[in-house]
Amino acid sequence: MKRLAVLILFVTSILSAQIENNNLTGSLFIDSKISFDNTIIKLDSTKTEMMPGRKSPLLAAGLSLLIPGAGEFYSESYIKSAIFIAAEVAAITVGLIYDNKGDDQTVVFQNYANSHWDVAKYARWTIDNLEAHLNQEIGNDLNASDYANLFYDAERTKVNLAVLNQLENDIGGWYSHRIPQKGDQQYYEMIGKYPQFNVGWDDYSDGDRPFVYGDPLTENFKYYSNERGKANDFYNVAKTAVIIVVVNHVLSAVDAAWTTSSYNKNLNISADVKKINLGYRTYYYPQLNLQYHF
Repeated sequence: MKRLAVLILFVTSILSAQIENNNLTGSLFIDSKISFDNTIIKLDSTKTEMMPGRKSPLLAAGLSLLIPGAGEFYSESYIKSAIFIAAEVAAITVGLIYDNKGDDQTVVFQNYANSHWDVAKYARWTIDNLEAHLNQEIGNDLNASDYANLFYDAERTKVNLAVLNQLENDIGGWYSHRIPQKGDQQYYEMIGKYPQFNVGWDDYSDGDRPFVYGDPLTENFKYYSNERGKANDFYNVAKTAVIIVVVNHVLSAVDAAWTTSSYNKNLNISADVKKINLGYRTYYYPQLNLQYHF
């Protein structure tokens, strides 16, 4: 009885399968073979090329233009990313250090000038030597009385800058510059750069022979000029560091675009859809394949 029940169940399944599949013939032998053959796993696949992992060279360049090395990191070139970041940090650090050194040195030479150079001394020497010396030296015929308002006080310690500038302009010749207001950047530059202002330093004696353009400069003039030069040297290093920062941004952006393009050339991504037949049922399994060529 058990064997008969199994046989009836088997035949029933065959007949049921025949309803679902028109390939069945109704013959027990033939249909059994068809059912067996269809239970073997059959694989089929449909391959589709995909590039979801591609990276944008334009985005990489933009990232590195903002932050050097960011575009290289985006394109997974980590060593070059570290190099550009390190160069950025180093240049910024050097720039800040030397800019601060320049500021400190500026305070040093300005304090020295405030202690050793006097615009009133310069103005007194100029007006006192106008008629007897400067007129002959430069070829003018100026009168000191025309500049009676050069000083605000009888002690001649407070200078009317407008009158002094007019006097300088009238003298001309190697009086080629007009002293600016005290505290201006040009004020501190001129008094240590042009021999015209040599007589304003406190180590120039009014009893010396009248100053002639080309005479040796005072020691204070030369010392001050050297100290101001140090500040300029510090600022020049800081400026160079700023230039390096800008160049680093541009180079990193160009390199990031090139690196990303190279990354895309070496990247191959495809999607496969696997089909599996189990008996009379079909199953589909998607697969993603990533290949990177080194």
